[in-house]
Amino acid sequence: MIIGKEICKSFNGFLALDHTNFHVPKGSVYGLVGPNGAGKSTLLRVVTGIFQADSGSVTINEQGVYENPKTKETLAFIPDDVFYFNTANLMDMAKYYQGLYQNFNMEQFKKMMDCFPELDSKKLIRKMSKGMQKQSAFLLAMACQPEVLILDEPVDGLDPVMRKQIWSLLLTAVSEKQMTVMVSSHNLRELEDVCDHVGIMNHGKLLIEQSLSDMQENILKVQVAFADPNTDPVLSSDSLQVLKKTSTGRVHTLIVKGPRADIVESLEAQNTLLLEFLPLSLEEIFIYELGGVNYEVKDFIF
Repeated sequence: MIIGKEICKSFNGFLALDHTNFHVPKGSVYGLVGPNGAGKSTLLRVVTGIFQADSGSVTINEQGVYENPKTKETLAFIPDDVFYFNTANLMDMAKYYQGLYQNFNMEQFKKMMDCFPELDSKKLIRKMSKGMQKQSAFLLAMACQPEVLILDEPVDGLDPVMRKQIWSLLLTAVSEKQMTVMVSSHNLRELEDVCDHVGIMNHGKLLIEQSLSDMQENILKVQVAFADPNTDPVLSSDSLQVLKKTSTGRVHTLIVKGPRADIVESLEAQNTLLLEFLPLSLEEIFIYELGGVNYEVKDFIF
């Protein structure tokens, strides 16, 4: 659905995107995560055609995006810093969007206003709080009925109830209309609840891109204890990489990258009394993936 190939983008000699490749399946929610300065916002602006890549390509439904009005009409973008005209209220912006997007549904816009009871369609948007401005942006974007919705920190500044409301509306559109969502956020716990696929970025590169379920199967937390209390766990397979190891008494906790079957085979050969796999959160996966490329993170406490 959305495909990026070997994308490079520089600003005054600084390489923000370095041969970045990604693939977002149709009708999915794709989470883009990474530390500050990883290139997430730059990538989203290349995807939406705001920036032109220095090299490489981005296509949506096999069509280019930059300077392609027909393709751009199929997508909507909510940036981290939302822009509105100084003298515009929400209804003014709705009419403006209606002139830009053929699929803009004014009836749906007015109906969705019921989901945002604190919004006043006649109030100047520049006088609204940041949270209210984010709600306004989401309402306008959804009324455009886009095939693709690109979001950069979409619920930043919103209260928990409104965050849940927005994610609920988004997931309904994904389920019922096969809308494709690409979202960047630092709230990894929230992304874990909504994303089908995740891409982890650092220094302008995509380090890993997988479905969330596959990612959680690729890095595993294991607790193991042996009949001999002096046994130190050894993973003999070349396919396994121990990212972290701690011990409490005779119970060892390992973070291992590699196939589950190989882990079981290696550990059971050492006469185990306990062998248990524990779920890793997306936040933990993020830390251990970046830890493998010398990203400075503090020691994780189990």
